[in-house]
Amino acid sequence: MNTPKIVLLPGDGIGPEIVGAARRVLDAVGEFEYEEHLIGGAAIDAHGTALTDEVLDACRAADAVLLGAVGGPKWDTTDPDKPRPEQGLLGLRKGLGLYANLRPVRPSPALLDASPLRRDRIEGTDLVVVRELTGGIYFGEKTRTDDSASDACVYTAEEVERIARVAFESAQRRRGRVTSVDKANVLETSRLWREVVSRVAADYPDVELDHMLVDNAAMQLVANPTRFDVIVTENMFGDILSDEAAMLTGSLGMLPSASLGGDGPGLFEPVHGSAPDIAGRGIANPLATFLSVAMLLRDGLGRAEEAGRVERAVDAALESGLRTADLGAPEGDAATTEQMTEAVLGALG
Repeated sequence: MNTPKIVLLPGDGIGPEIVGAARRVLDAVGEFEYEEHLIGGAAIDAHGTALTDEVLDACRAADAVLLGAVGGPKWDTTDPDKPRPEQGLLGLRKGLGLYANLRPVRPSPALLDASPLRRDRIEGTDLVVVRELTGGIYFGEKTRTDDSASDACVYTAEEVERIARVAFESAQRRRGRVTSVDKANVLETSRLWREVVSRVAADYPDVELDHMLVDNAAMQLVANPTRFDVIVTENMFGDILSDEAAMLTGSLGMLPSASLGGDGPGLFEPVHGSAPDIAGRGIANPLATFLSVAMLLRDGLGRAEEAGRVERAVDAALESGLRTADLGAPEGDAATTEQMTEAVLGALG
């Protein structure tokens, strides 16, 4: 069996610290071949562009890609002719054909009291948001005059069908329920969305489907999050709802994600940003990156057993009482990146 090749893209800010820690976790559960490349602001500094053709080619040739984070005030600009770090991430998604973003939300038992919601409301929450990543209002035609502007929201039946299939196949591996979120009482794109998702559902008789308007979904995520298994929705709704769902865990520092497409490799990354204010201080929370490693193992390499080991090790580290600053540890008692990494490695055995 060939050794899987993983491209590591540390990026900016705390990216190099958390990706370095994640490589140690990967080494603890298997044997992998690595290539490390620049992306985002680091690539702009070195090459004048956030994503070079050579890096994109390397990612295409890999079995999976692990990204840290991109961006920072050093590269902030409103000049449309200047490169921005985020262009590296968008270019990677487009170049790899990644149209489905998966964000699982499963509060660790040890962190149930860290959520802004009551323990009894979130206990048992285990859901995944499947967000369409390459269509909709973010990518539609845009116009602007001095006193008006427009953003076109466009979806094709093919785009809706392929993301729906990702959701239904995910539900088959989980608890067999899909909630499709739209605004079909107002938007024509949502009416098409609902029709196509309903049609695709016929191919998955073992999965239960229900439809929910996005405003109700936003309310239900807070009022009754345990009712959800797989949520599938369009780009903008998914962007908003997945961030709302993130707070059920108590911290963005706990959330992993996967971006998947066709036959090429998936892209796995923590949801949080580059946190330039704490970069280089050794205090970044690496757990979202470790959980992204678990998704890489399960969804990218088909190694569910190793993925489960990583997830259980993260839970064990938290059960031991360790907390980084973002998880509410008092000043002076917060675990460092190294301490949290060592705790997870120790739990892996």
